Amino acid sequence: MVNILLVEDDEMNRDMLSRRLQRKGYAVQIAVDGVEGVAMAETVQPDLILMDMSLPKMSGWEAASAIKKNPQVRSIPIIALTAHAMESDRQRALQSGCDDYDTKPIELSRLLEKMDKLLGTRNPA
Repeated sequence: MVNILLVEDDEMNRDMLSRRLQRKGYAVQIAVDGVEGVAMAETVQPDLILMDMSLPKMSGWEAASAIKKNPQVRSIPIIALTAHAMESDRQRALQSGCDDYDTKPIELSRLLEKMDKLLGTRNPA
């Protein structure tokens, strides 16, 4: 089973997205801030990270950068999730180490396509 780390501080967004991903066959681990996300990336070793960019304690930009600097977890793909939809925000996410970028509100089919591309799989189960 494909293991996803969802780093999201908003409880409603976290609950909605994690339930939708679980229904699609993904195992979902949750971190509620950037510091916890960085720590869990190392301990959980997920197949992919979905990272909100506006997080407490450490922003998603900083957390993505910290993960990509750590040789133990730098190969884990990260998709930035943000309400910031400008091209400059996309570029900032990619420069921080994110492998892709998606805007909120989340359109699940679009996000799943990006996840499939990074995971190299069409079936999570």
